[in-house]
Amino acid sequence: MEHQDHRVEVDQIHLDREALEAHKHDGHCCDHSHAHDEHQHGAGHHHHGHSHSHAYKDMTGKRLLQTSLLNIIFTLVEIVGGIISNSLSLLSDALHNLADSSAIFVAYIAHLISKRKPTAHKTFGFRRFEILAAFLNSVLLIGICLYLFVEAYRRFVNPEPIKGLVMLIVAVLGLLANLASVFILQRDKSKNLNVKAAYLHLMGDTLSSVAVIIGGIFIWLFEIYWLDPVITVAVSIYIIWHTWHVLKESLDILMQGTPPGIEIEDIKTFMETDPRIRNVHHIHLWRLDDQRLHLEAHVIVVKDIMVSEAGKLRDEWVDRLQDKFGITHTTLQIEYDTCTDSHTDCTNCLD
Repeated sequence: MEHQDHRVEVDQIHLDREALEAHKHDGHCCDHSHAHDEHQHGAGHHHHGHSHSHAYKDMTGKRLLQTSLLNIIFTLVEIVGGIISNSLSLLSDALHNLADSSAIFVAYIAHLISKRKPTAHKTFGFRRFEILAAFLNSVLLIGICLYLFVEAYRRFVNPEPIKGLVMLIVAVLGLLANLASVFILQRDKSKNLNVKAAYLHLMGDTLSSVAVIIGGIFIWLFEIYWLDPVITVAVSIYIIWHTWHVLKESLDILMQGTPPGIEIEDIKTFMETDPRIRNVHHIHLWRLDDQRLHLEAHVIVVKDIMVSEAGKLRDEWVDRLQDKFGITHTTLQIEYDTCTDSHTDCTNCLD
């Protein structure tokens, strides 16, 4: 590097630290690396460091499939039972079960799709499938719940006869299905976030089934029909409360928003504590899915260092950013004296 009119791109290396850790535990490791030739461009020199790590974790696909199919079958039973018994609360409980069973099934499908390798047209792979499905599922659920609110109001104003015994029998069957699903996922609930989330949702389904059973007993014995719309509203509120968080998070991921709990300014401050770094700017932080966190930034160094030194600096900060912030995919562009315009202050350069 004899002068500043050269721009060099440093090798892009894939660091798979999480996969290496997984290799220690189960004897499997998925890692890969690739390098790009150096290219020369015109004005100031830049070192593009690109590193990321992947975590391919066991989704316990067989158990997820068993659980989703079991719940889908009993959801259909609840829908038929709700229509026969004329119970709106049973239909709302069926909706709740359908929401969670479809989420579990999506997790299973996403497990299969995530095995597909990235392509030239989908370089990030297919990991957004689960997020997109969760978003669409959430919108649909909230819309159905709003309809149930209207129907519950109509039923409350004009109560209709309900076959309490049919409602009770079907609700008990639904409870047994939920308990069976909980048992299937019990052993794996602490191994995977998706399985744990499915397990917790099924526990919530169990509680809502208990509420419908209690309502069915009172309706069957005492013909208190207004309990049915009341339970419907309670279950619908519970569904919206849980679904709203999923909707908000999935939309945030699809919009590539900065993840909650991490401030870009904290990353900038942390990196600029390094005496070798003058300024960090053009920082972008987003999530590929609910587990993978991506970062890209431009790093201006104090001295005109060699390409090999820039590579070491980059690799060091890839590790430090992953350790401190959990960032799994980092792209750092190393620069030196790139802001030659006297009207530009690099310390305020954010884009």
